[in-house]
Amino acid sequence: MAGNGAETYDITSLLSGNDRDYVVRNNGDQVKIADLKDKTVGLYFSAHWCPPCRGFTPKLAETYQNLTSQSKPLEVIFISHDEDEESFTSYFSEMPWLAVPFSDSEARERLDETFKIRGIPSLVMIDANGNLLTEKAVGFVREHMSDAYPFTPERFAELKEIAEAEKRNQTIRSILVRGERDYVLSSKGDKVPVSELEGKYVGLYFNDSRSGEWEEFTPILTQIHEKLKQNNENFEIVTVLLDDEESSFNDTLAKLPFYVIPFEDKSIEKLIRYFELRSLPTLVMIGSDGKTLRNNCADIIEEHGVDAWEGFPFSQEKMGILEEKAKAKLEQQTLESLLVRGEFNYVVRKDGTKIPVSDLVGKTIILYFSADWCGPCHAFLPKLIEEYNKIKSKHPDSFEIVFVSSDRDEDSYNDFYSSMPWLALPLDDPRKSFLKKTFKIRGIPSLVAIGPNGKTVSKDVRMLLTEHGAHAYPFTEERIKELQVEIENMAKGWPEKIKHELHESHELVLTKCGPYCCDGCDEMGGNWSYKCRECDFDLHPKCALEKADGENMGEEDGQNAAQEGYVCEGDVCRKVE
Repeated sequence: MAGNGAETYDITSLLSGNDRDYVVRNNGDQVKIADLKDKTVGLYFSAHWCPPCRGFTPKLAETYQNLTSQSKPLEVIFISHDEDEESFTSYFSEMPWLAVPFSDSEARERLDETFKIRGIPSLVMIDANGNLLTEKAVGFVREHMSDAYPFTPERFAELKEIAEAEKRNQTIRSILVRGERDYVLSSKGDKVPVSELEGKYVGLYFNDSRSGEWEEFTPILTQIHEKLKQNNENFEIVTVLLDDEESSFNDTLAKLPFYVIPFEDKSIEKLIRYFELRSLPTLVMIGSDGKTLRNNCADIIEEHGVDAWEGFPFSQEKMGILEEKAKAKLEQQTLESLLVRGEFNYVVRKDGTKIPVSDLVGKTIILYFSADWCGPCHAFLPKLIEEYNKIKSKHPDSFEIVFVSSDRDEDSYNDFYSSMPWLALPLDDPRKSFLKKTFKIRGIPSLVAIGPNGKTVSKDVRMLLTEHGAHAYPFTEERIKELQVEIENMAKGWPEKIKHELHESHELVLTKCGPYCCDGCDEMGGNWSYKCRECDFDLHPKCALEKADGENMGEEDGQNAAQEGYVCEGDVCRKVE
């Protein structure tokens, strides 16, 4: 199959089956495999149940039709990963190329194994001589469409050189002009020539108007735009709307104070690839010379809010000024500055009772970012409730948690909050987005501790509670250092290695570690484990020392085995205070 270091294949052997020397069209017509001679063949592994496949298939179809209309010697063969013939038939009806019959599962499986298909969509290109050109043609089609033809290494190198030259010679026209379209749209639908943007700073704003990110980010960006205009800055924003419904696009266009690229313009895909879009929102800053200044300013705006306008155009010098202002603002932080916004100066109990924020001043407060739809949030909640009750029992007047929900409807919010014993912000509360931006919440559950003086104590409370439980209170650096010393000391006198009846195949080694699940009692542990790395097996010190070497040890003996002056509490053994 291989020759001269390059993989080669016989197309007939690849595609044929027992007593079958043809592939099929979606109307049932048979095409002899021998007719594919002298053509470049693309083997397209895909399935109707796969969303990325359904997103890629129209792009491949457009590429295929462009090339075949130019009489390029190309054919594509669909190798289905669908689970039933009905799905195959429905999906294949959308395709202008050929397919291996669904009934020939043996041939389809053989092709999967031959090319080690581990994910779909996958597109393997083979030239007319049977030489393997690439197994990664999906990426090339997504990026270059029909320009990727003939899919040779030489063509890919050429395209790379072209892309690099485009970036070197980038102008606002090369970014925004597409074919005969040399304009963007105003909110009234008027065509504004791209030439009017030359010599200006331009922000390319990628977002989807149906997303939550749009609702939170766009009003802030609008205010920044207005402030820069008032300050006579030569700055415009061109929105790249990713909406796939024209009605949604038009509704959004009418409300926007920015320019917009027309609906479903083909330049949108190119811009997504060109600027390597990774997340929404994204704001690309283009300088007055047409060159890219920053690939994404959205994180700056999310961190600094409307004040980000003072960092325009986000040069290193301007960013230094912003950072100094942010530092000064952080030093002035109080609980009221975090939780009071005009008339929103309270938190609530489950019965709806409003508790003034002033009643929480002087306490250690945990802001608990969570949601009912989040699986990890549900998994962590029992642990949080347990540790909350322990801390409250010792510090009833100096500690509280405030739930900051990311739920999308009242029923979910109420249902989830009903299981919590602490306070909360109301569901539709404007302070939530401010808090998420202030603490850069990227995932949930997240817990942030605010000290009695209103300053941020820790953004890693979830980890601290997992590892140390209520002993982590009040979550200060000083307390964590004390705990680390305790952790080092608690293992003194414990055996370094033990044999245990729950894991007789290997010795268990005393290991300092992060959070883990004990294989003895199925509860979480941390700090120290008796571990078998080879088998990924962990035991709490208490579980390990209660029955080490196959001998029963009473509670008193177990504590003595640990070290005099220490007591085992579930997942850890701690010094008696």
